[in-house]
Amino acid sequence: MKLTRLLAFRLLAGIVVLMIVSVSALTLLVINVQTVRLERISISSALRISDVVKRSTHYSMLLNRREDIYHIINTLGSEPGIGGIRIYNKKGEISFSTTEKERGTVVDMNAEACYVCHSRDASVRVTPSNTELVRHFTSPNGERMIGVITPIRNQQSCYQSDCHAHTVSQTVLGVLDVILPLSEMDKNIAELKFIQYAGAGILLVLLTSFCGVFIWRLVNIPVHRLREGTEEVMKGNLDHAIDVQTNDEIGSLTTSFNHMTRTLKQTQEELTLLNQTLEERVQKKTEELRRAQANLIQVEKMVSLGTLAATVAHELNNPLEGILTYAKLIRKRLQNGSVSEQDNAEIVSELKMIADETSRCGTIVKNLLLFSRRKVGEMKENDLRAIMDQSLKLIDHHLKMNNITIEKNFDPQLKSIYCDAEQITQALIALEINAVEAMPQGGELRVALLNTQAKGITMTISDTGTGIRDEDIPHIFEPFFTTKREGKGTGLGLAVVYGIIERHSGTITVNSAPNKGTTFTITLPAVHLNDKTIKLSES
Repeated sequence: MKLTRLLAFRLLAGIVVLMIVSVSALTLLVINVQTVRLERISISSALRISDVVKRSTHYSMLLNRREDIYHIINTLGSEPGIGGIRIYNKKGEISFSTTEKERGTVVDMNAEACYVCHSRDASVRVTPSNTELVRHFTSPNGERMIGVITPIRNQQSCYQSDCHAHTVSQTVLGVLDVILPLSEMDKNIAELKFIQYAGAGILLVLLTSFCGVFIWRLVNIPVHRLREGTEEVMKGNLDHAIDVQTNDEIGSLTTSFNHMTRTLKQTQEELTLLNQTLEERVQKKTEELRRAQANLIQVEKMVSLGTLAATVAHELNNPLEGILTYAKLIRKRLQNGSVSEQDNAEIVSELKMIADETSRCGTIVKNLLLFSRRKVGEMKENDLRAIMDQSLKLIDHHLKMNNITIEKNFDPQLKSIYCDAEQITQALIALEINAVEAMPQGGELRVALLNTQAKGITMTISDTGTGIRDEDIPHIFEPFFTTKREGKGTGLGLAVVYGIIERHSGTITVNSAPNKGTTFTITLPAVHLNDKTIKLSES
């Protein structure tokens, strides 16, 4: 595995980056604070020296002892760490300087010693709030210097002295300029930076080394062993145990991992033992299930047979009861010996009723036979367009009598299918007759034959009739379920249709709503078989 992908490396890299940023920020902060502190010390030293000069020469100034003043200033200016001392009068003339060649010269008011207090028009800007002024500059030899300008104010002891002719209105008599070199301070700052940077580097190396060893021992090694353990388990070695003896989270994880492998091994052994007897147990359970299924099928057959017998008895009992009643009436009338023309007409009507009821019994028996059969005829390659046209011809008189028009939509490239033409014709006639009966006031019958993308053919039969209620739709294909009034339907027509379509490996669906018409959709597969004619065996 690459080093950069190791968890320990990423953790150490993050810690190192955090330490570098933190230590660098802390080092820079310490250096800045110490630099500012040293600069303040230098400024404070310059201010104290300036104050010492003022106080040392104050008495000599009152007595106008210039030699004493110059001697004091020269003595102080020769001390180590003092770069120079100047005294300016109010005209900008250097009345005294530790550098002899500067004496008697007039300074430029825009020079670094003057522009702090004077603007370009040379007006004095010194106020009581900035009596001590500090400046930083570089000497001609490139050395950094600090200068402190202290105004010499006209005090009461001065303008009341006999030896001076200063007026009370004169605020500043002159300026004392003390200059100190910053070479010692710069040296100290350089040493401070070296110490801080070196210390920060050593600290980073020590912390990085410690963190690296710590993370390697407590993180990388245990994680590496855990990874090796998981790889061994993936290979199927459930005897592998991880040797990590720690009391932290990784130790708990290792203990859980070892416990998991032991549990898995135990489970595997149990499964192996179970598989040894599994086949025998499966055979035993299969036999028990087969017997239970056989008993269940037998029970279901008996229940279905009982339901069918009760339903058939009920369906046949109604027409047979009518036949028996009308037969008794006819016999009674014929036994009277004389039959009038009116009785003759009633007998003819009753005989017609007997014939109709007898036909109804025959239809019920016929539909029962069709519903129970699994083979009706030959399966051959047929053209559904011819079958659909034939079914429409057979109900043509019904269409005309009920004032119903036909709309046909046949695909010109319609595929041929293998089917029993007689069964499909019977199914189509049953659906078409239902459509006609659903439009007692006339309407439109729409039939369509279309190819589907699934290599099949879709037939749709739609009407504009009364429709089917939503609660009746789930039951319309059940035997003996009918929505027609008593004596007008057997409830086997759609059940027979469903059986025919199912035996042809097709599907039939219905879409209907009350007073919006009904659409039956039949999908049959267009399967080309090796044999042109196939006999379906009865089941």
